Amino acid sequence: MTTDDALQLGGVRFTNRLFTGTGKFAANARIPEMLAASGSQMITVALRRIDAQAGQENILEFIPKGVTLLPNTSGARTAEQAVRIARIAREAGCGDFIKIEVITDMKYLMPDNWETLKATEVLAKEGFVVLPYVLPDLPLAKRLENAGAAAVMPLGAPIGTNRGLETRPLIEQLIENCTVPVVVDAGIGRPSQAAAAMEMGADAVLVNTAIATAADPEAMGRAFDLAVRAGRIAYLARLAEESSLARASSPLTGFLDD
Repeated sequence: MTTDDALQLGGVRFTNRLFTGTGKFAANARIPEMLAASGSQMITVALRRIDAQAGQENILEFIPKGVTLLPNTSGARTAEQAVRIARIAREAGCGDFIKIEVITDMKYLMPDNWETLKATEVLAKEGFVVLPYVLPDLPLAKRLENAGAAAVMPLGAPIGTNRGLETRPLIEQLIENCTVPVVVDAGIGRPSQAAAAMEMGADAVLVNTAIATAADPEAMGRAFDLAVRAGRIAYLARLAEESSLARASSPLTGFLDD
């Protein structure tokens, strides 16, 4: 196993493959505590939650220096709206990273892959480090690569459901065929599910609801950190193949009375 297993995104080196979010915490003061416990080096925040006039209540005041900010375009219904939100985030000093979220389905909150692709094409040309949140679809993922996406972020299950890797077979196709990192985003509700995503070969996972709504977000953040690390180590160690038949761990030769 390589001694340097850092993930490179947008010229930034991440030694922790657990990305986190800022939504749903009972209090913003829990965010830095969670980051310290989990070791997460990237956190996403909706631009509409950033209020430079809010003083100490500005969400950015709770994100420690050294943690990469990943603004997202939550609330966008079209590619044009996503592009506008991304530009505002850059002008507000949030950097070049942007997570594209374009959601037109208000019942299941499924991302609009077509509008997401259009936004990615525009923003990548403008120098943004684009991480598009999408339904896992291999032809789309390859188009996103060609458009300049820095990664693809397929959902494991609908946002906030904690149902895990319901789209696992489709995510596996992306992992096998994409040349950019695959970051599993949305739906992961348990550390074991995060470990499973990493065992599959995902490059990282983004977890928000499962951590933020836990009774102890700090402890849950630590649990997810350990799970992501364990899953990554298992993937690099090359998991043993499954078998439909039992295989003895010791030779079944005669012994004693045989």
